[in-house]
Amino acid sequence: EGQILFNGEDITEADPDARARLGLFMAFQYPVAIPGVTITKYLRMVMNAHREARGEPEVSLKDFRKTVEAAMELTGVPKEFSSRYLNEGFSGGEKKRLEMLQLALQLPQIAVLDETDSGLDIDALNVVANAVNTVARDNSMGVLIITHYQRILHMIEPSRVSILFDGRIVKEGGPELVTELESKVYG
Repeated sequence: EGQILFNGEDITEADPDARARLGLFMAFQYPVAIPGVTITKYLRMVMNAHREARGEPEVSLKDFRKTVEAAMELTGVPKEFSSRYLNEGFSGGEKKRLEMLQLALQLPQIAVLDETDSGLDIDALNVVANAVNTVARDNSMGVLIITHYQRILHMIEPSRVSILFDGRIVKEGGPELVTELESKVYG
């Protein structure tokens, strides 16, 4: 129920593609595989769609490769992933790294990370946290992290914590609310 307002515009009925072009990014709990589409082809298509939305020409192959390689290094995505099909046969941690790679390349105004920490081992969680901290800080990006676990909130220190129950915010606070939740649980 309700509506989604972004920069004063109602985008409730907007297609995901239109929302992305406006500056929203969504990382899902379970990213889907897209057989037959290589990571390189997908990333270049997404990058060019964002450039088109800003009225810019397509990115040259040389600039694309340079940009992607830098983002891959930042997010810990091995270069050999480039020729693999998007998320096909990837572990949960590898899928999350690819989402962080997309985040680093798209540089949205706001990123919504829906249970991006679900099922991750500590190494993958560190990669996600480092990518979010670096990309968000360096680009003044807003990040909304939806989680059931406090572990990621110790790695990505939030400026605000909101607890939702039945679709409503029932408690809000700063980072100290994470510690309070750990000691008192949800109650």
